[in-house]
Amino acid sequence: MNHNAPLTPRPLPLSSCTGRNQRLASAEQLRTQGVSATEVATQCRPGGWQQLLPGVFLLQPGAPTSEDRLRAALLYARGTGAVPPQGPEPMITGLAALTLHRLPSAPPLTALERIDVLVPRTRRLRSTAWVRVVRTPESPEPVELTDLPVAPVARAVADAVSGLSDAAAVRRLLTDAVRGGHCETGTLVRELSRSRLLSRPHVADAVDALLAEGRSLCEERLYSMVREFGLPDPLWNVDLRLPGGPHLGGVDAYWPEHAVAVELDTRAPQQDDEELWNEYTRKREHLERLGITVVHLTPRKLREAMDQQAAVVCTALMAAPDRKPAAYVVVLPQ
Repeated sequence: MNHNAPLTPRPLPLSSCTGRNQRLASAEQLRTQGVSATEVATQCRPGGWQQLLPGVFLLQPGAPTSEDRLRAALLYARGTGAVPPQGPEPMITGLAALTLHRLPSAPPLTALERIDVLVPRTRRLRSTAWVRVVRTPESPEPVELTDLPVAPVARAVADAVSGLSDAAAVRRLLTDAVRGGHCETGTLVRELSRSRLLSRPHVADAVDALLAEGRSLCEERLYSMVREFGLPDPLWNVDLRLPGGPHLGGVDAYWPEHAVAVELDTRAPQQDDEELWNEYTRKREHLERLGITVVHLTPRKLREAMDQQAAVVCTALMAAPDRKPAAYVVVLPQ
């Protein structure tokens, strides 16, 4: 008898969800279907099943597909023991997740040598073969893409960046994530900060460039809002101060005849602490005590609801005659 002859893979029950032949199974799933360890070993001879990861088997001959590798990584991360681990389910993260989110700079799945899987910090699980285990104290809410649990873009970028030393690649990922509308700059930078990546010079440089670009884009949207909704032209990017007195702060747009100012909140998120917020609040309250109405706009508001923000500014301008006259302030270019 030739023990090296290819075997016909043992047929397994159909998937109850899809009705398709089962391609992957863990050792525990095989046991529950009545397949002994001896039979698994027999089926794994050349031309039969393949062990892709510890305790994870491809029940087909031939090379695994990209989808097989993703599902195998999740199957491995879920655990192959008799008792399933407690807590949030694992999810795909890193470059593989960004590819599933369709970021232009993310490589195709076939080019990835490694698949990152995000699991709770309490899980006792080691990276193995082409699977890297990434632990987190708080699991984000996954996004379902191609019927797979995938980390949200901001978290996936942070996990991808942690393994990249190429400054240009890091900058492209950050830019694609924000420019493509996948996440806010603040959310992304907070994830990078939480992952302790901002201390790396090439990541910090990429964040600085991202913030500068985000600020410029936000200003362009503010200009467009004024034009498209027929608002009066303001004075752009000016400093306000009392005559012979202290500096009151800079604003992005100011209508002196109406005493209305617009301020864009594009502060660097890594500096978004209580002290900075209190300083911003003091500035706004000081201006309002002088009779100047301050309209606070965020990049997200301008991007997703420009018409509503234009209405807010228009209402503030129209209400000017009903307010007490504002104190006289000196307006200087920034």
